[in-house]
Amino acid sequence: MNTPAPPAPPAPPPPTESESVTAAGAVDASKLYGVGDAQIRALDDVTVSFEARKFTAIMGPSGSGKSTLLHCLAGLDTLTAGATYIGDTYLASLNDKALTELRRTKVGFIFQAFNLIPTLTAQENIMLPMTLGGESGDTEWIEQVIMTVGLEDRLQHRPSELSGGQQQRVAVARALASQPQIIFADEPTGNVDSVTGAEILDFMRRAVTEFGQTIVMVTHDPIAASYADRVIFVGDGKVTGEMLDPTPDQVIDHLKNWD
Repeated sequence: MNTPAPPAPPAPPPPTESESVTAAGAVDASKLYGVGDAQIRALDDVTVSFEARKFTAIMGPSGSGKSTLLHCLAGLDTLTAGATYIGDTYLASLNDKALTELRRTKVGFIFQAFNLIPTLTAQENIMLPMTLGGESGDTEWIEQVIMTVGLEDRLQHRPSELSGGQQQRVAVARALASQPQIIFADEPTGNVDSVTGAEILDFMRRAVTEFGQTIVMVTHDPIAASYADRVIFVGDGKVTGEMLDPTPDQVIDHLKNWD
């Protein structure tokens, strides 16, 4: 007679709303440029974390270190001291090949300059991160992203045949298409008009609220920051404060304290 198999252990309970998961962060992060009297401390012992499935904005005056922080978090630049991590992976523990693979599979990027390949169509640009890995991605998800950003009738156009706003929509779709763990955006609406910028920010907001995406965005614009769940303020290479559920007026009032 066969002995019945023991019952499977119960599945762990899902995270409660009060529990948060950290998607990325920095620990005692410092970044120095130059030497001697010309040395610049772009980051000065920064420790900060970014919650998964949330939209976080990073703000600061010119030269504050906000873009340096973003680039180090994304693995596009290296620290002088300290550490950055994505999920449970510390970036300094990876060799160049492993870091490239992590950026391709776990990270999405949206930049002010779009960074599209001019010889590829919009569809080919959107698929590029997956094509490089010999993957086809989740067709249903990719179609949803393309429809949401309104690119269905522009997929066979090359970047030179698209407006600035359409190019940025391609860049946003490319960042989302591979369903990365986290998306880093550096002034994503800086090169588009205000109407197009609002449409892009609205879609980024929906990507977090409806699709559970995680976005960390550098911006100088109080209106753009108001789309975020949280704003981190940076000055002289340090985190100087934060704000939850920001409104444009609240952000503007905070910025008045900057020199």
